[in-house]
Amino acid sequence: MWTDSSSFRGASPLMNRRQMLHKMCAGFGMLGLAGVLGPGSLLGASHLPHFAPKAKRLVFLFMNGGPSHIDTFDPKPALAKYAGQQPDGELYKKSKGTGYMPSPFAFAKHGGSGIEVSETLPNLAKMIDDCCIIRSMHTDVPNHEPALLQMHTGNLQPVRPSLGSWLLYGLGTINQNLPGYIVLRPSSKIVVGPALWSNSFLPAEYQAASVLTSDMSVDKLLANIHNPRQNEAQQREQLDLLNQLNRHHLAQRDGDPELEGQIRAMETAFHMQREAMETFDISREPASVREAYGDTPFARSCLLARRLLEGGVRVVSVYYTSADNQPWDTHADHNARHPKLCADGDRAAGALIADLKQRGLLEDTLVVWGGEFGRTPYAESKDEKKAGRDHHHTGFSMLLAGGGVRGGTVYGATDEFGMKATENPVHVHDLHATILHLLGLDHEKLTYRYAGRDFRLTDVFGKVVRDIIA
Repeated sequence: MWTDSSSFRGASPLMNRRQMLHKMCAGFGMLGLAGVLGPGSLLGASHLPHFAPKAKRLVFLFMNGGPSHIDTFDPKPALAKYAGQQPDGELYKKSKGTGYMPSPFAFAKHGGSGIEVSETLPNLAKMIDDCCIIRSMHTDVPNHEPALLQMHTGNLQPVRPSLGSWLLYGLGTINQNLPGYIVLRPSSKIVVGPALWSNSFLPAEYQAASVLTSDMSVDKLLANIHNPRQNEAQQREQLDLLNQLNRHHLAQRDGDPELEGQIRAMETAFHMQREAMETFDISREPASVREAYGDTPFARSCLLARRLLEGGVRVVSVYYTSADNQPWDTHADHNARHPKLCADGDRAAGALIADLKQRGLLEDTLVVWGGEFGRTPYAESKDEKKAGRDHHHTGFSMLLAGGGVRGGTVYGATDEFGMKATENPVHVHDLHATILHLLGLDHEKLTYRYAGRDFRLTDVFGKVVRDIIA
């Protein structure tokens, strides 16, 4: 199995899957053997981690638009002292704002750890002893599109595989009857869109399955999953014949990875008929559980995420949009909009962490909550009643929970105004390296050769933040 960068480039002395299928007459029946042998077999879709993992699964609760760090996890009392004064220095964009803008929301210490959390996040505050807050995040660009791409792919341009695709490439699937990487979108209006969960140059089998969750009816979530004319046995016979033809086609084209990915996708789709209809049906949950999460698009997506993780999906991304399709992009009317966004995002996220913990899944499930950047400590406009906060990339916060994270921990700090990460700065590359590490992967060894060079999620950067690992 892959253990170093050379073996990821295909230098393993073991017979690979393509060679084995060729030796076995490229019969599609051998794929069925993979399920019998288990996920660690040569034909299976799972691989071995580089070392013992802390986590087996990842759920990224993505607050697209950028939540304000100084109104959530990074209290800055100095802003009240200097309210209205104009910031100076290289980090201040010369806008028409009224100057420093203190948070109107109270912070209080919570849990045995005494971590300060805004009053707008009461449910996450209850789970804070299971969480680590990184207060010193920073990224390269304060614009949505490149910042979103960097947070998802490590690159500012839409040319690299997503974090989820890299994890699936390195670790494979857990349940052969469900996709290994699923994206839940409460709205189709996600900035950038499919490039955020793309497999890019990785083989097609590592592409995410994107599901629009605006309508949670199972027949809408999984449209056309059932064949209206053929029963399972008839479909199996048809798929076997089709795959024999595809394997013959594949052998003549030196194992085209796109075709190989399509073969796998058809097999997964066939097996999904048995399991997916039940897994995707959140109406099976008790009313008390559904009530705990709430009844909003994001809340229902978080509940579905828990069912998917429990069902064996390796990576789940949940994108936030409010019930009226608003992201965390509070350029105007920030003080009124922020608590409304928190009320939805906090309740569902807190319920998910608590639910995972109650079911014994939090220990090996890594939860990440945050956006592509933070928001400025100063106002963006001169209208004090409708003042907003602009994009801010040089200092912001992320929350991590479970999955081997040291709970009840605050790591890093920004300056007294929340302008810049000053203590133990954590770049997006460092966050990615740490996530891979928690799932048992060395970010320097997880490589893929493409166009004459070895690529990795963290490019030539990144260091594991070991102080937040339990």
